[in-house]
Amino acid sequence: MNAQKKFVESYFPKYENGPLIESTLGDLMLKNVREVPDRLALIEGVADPAKRRRWTYRQLVDEALACVRGLLEHFKPGDRVGLLAPETPEWVIFQHGMSFAGLIIVPINPAYTAREVAFILGNAGAAGVVYANESRGKNLAEIVREVQGQLDHLKVAINVDDLAKLQAEGKPDRALPVQDPGDVMQIQYTSGTTGFPKGACLHHRGVINAAHFIVERAAFPMGGVWLNSMPMFHIGGAVVSEIGVFSRQGTFVLMRAFDPALFLELIEAEKVNCSLIVPTMILALLNHPDAKTRDLSSFNSILSGAAAVPEALVKRAKKEFAVEFAIMYGQTESNGPFLETFTTDSDELQSTTIGRPIPHVEVKVVDVGTLETLPVNQVGEYWVRGFNTMKEYYGQAEATRAALTEDGWLRTGDLGTMDENGYFRITGRLKEMIIRGGMNLYPSEIESILFEHDDVAQVAVIGLPDDTWGETVAAVILPKNPDSPPSPETLWGYCRKNLSPQKTPEHWIFVREYPLTATGKIQKNVLLDWYKDGKLTPQDWSRPERDSKVA
Repeated sequence: MNAQKKFVESYFPKYENGPLIESTLGDLMLKNVREVPDRLALIEGVADPAKRRRWTYRQLVDEALACVRGLLEHFKPGDRVGLLAPETPEWVIFQHGMSFAGLIIVPINPAYTAREVAFILGNAGAAGVVYANESRGKNLAEIVREVQGQLDHLKVAINVDDLAKLQAEGKPDRALPVQDPGDVMQIQYTSGTTGFPKGACLHHRGVINAAHFIVERAAFPMGGVWLNSMPMFHIGGAVVSEIGVFSRQGTFVLMRAFDPALFLELIEAEKVNCSLIVPTMILALLNHPDAKTRDLSSFNSILSGAAAVPEALVKRAKKEFAVEFAIMYGQTESNGPFLETFTTDSDELQSTTIGRPIPHVEVKVVDVGTLETLPVNQVGEYWVRGFNTMKEYYGQAEATRAALTEDGWLRTGDLGTMDENGYFRITGRLKEMIIRGGMNLYPSEIESILFEHDDVAQVAVIGLPDDTWGETVAAVILPKNPDSPPSPETLWGYCRKNLSPQKTPEHWIFVREYPLTATGKIQKNVLLDWYKDGKLTPQDWSRPERDSKVA
């Protein structure tokens, strides 16, 4: 699309940059076997190099196809099957086996309690579950036994350690089911921070193309090497990273969990080109002593997202790692990201926007009251429409109607703007917006300013209840030196030089760690709960009298 076109309203029309990949995941993998059978597809990124198992495309698909035939002894195409296991190669083998078998994968966070697992498997009407014995000390086998006793429809439980036994069970001549790119391939459950989790039904066409367009724009080369430390039950690991890599016939290096020292060693040893890492991970890598001693010359680009990426962090990462940078935005319901910066964008665009839409989708910003498309540079809710919208929330018709309009738009619940050049800027969630004295304040703007302060390692801005203003602004700060944090007076003065009075935080809270999601995103809802429970206490301080009554 013409980059010089100036927009008047906040609507970016659909454009094409090559055709959509009309393929199921199984067809994609079979194509890779035909074209690059001996290229490495999967590497187990464990600490001991001698124990790093490796699979070519031919070997990985052979393992998956053998798995299929065993699975079809227990399930029929269309059955929903849970996958409750840590990030090991067996997770990937079962994922592709289930996909070839026409089963609908229901990935589950292995950190969940039995109650949470039971809700997801119950809501999905799962016929079975594939599980590991344990994950990070949690007894998953015990959880599965408990949940099986509660759900009559959960007939089959298969341990990942029994993969070889399962593969031996199947009939070698069993035909694979016929599938369509529009068929649902997995049900991804949202985090449930505002009520019970909802299962977004994602389809082959959506996940393959969204992932492909995102990693392509992030400068991931054909046949390149990608390092993943994102959880595989999450769209960041199992869709953007893994399927994005396989869409470009690359090599997927799978870590079991993020560890900065191992991450840096794997870049050097496996000649990694690219990775999806969230801001908290980038900070950990930049601050690790090995960052200055490892050979990171193969590392050419960082893809980030899931949380606001401050300008100072982008510039520091580009300089110290000598990499390109791309920032993406999307959500589970859109089969992954649909906005992304280009690695060729200016530093300003990289630092302050979340880019432009990927091909074959249209995006607009609407007034949350009238639902009319807004003029450029006005804050509203992002809506998206195209190949990438989910089918539905499984078994939740009312929630589906609230999220998907009759004419196909997905209402994201996120707030932001679009400028005259078609670049989008996110300002926060509708539910995270702070309303102080009738004025809408957006946490990301305040966070971006505070992150640039020399004594601030990370920051989360939240709204606290107030009898006078309705809400007031609070900054929850992780200092670079937790034993010697900056004073509230210092930070307040810094903010007042860069922000208007009503945006400047009135409450200052210092922490040594944040409650994080599995993808490293700060859980602001948990911070608010901690405040209500008395676990977070703002520091006493006094601001100048002349500013104390500013509305």
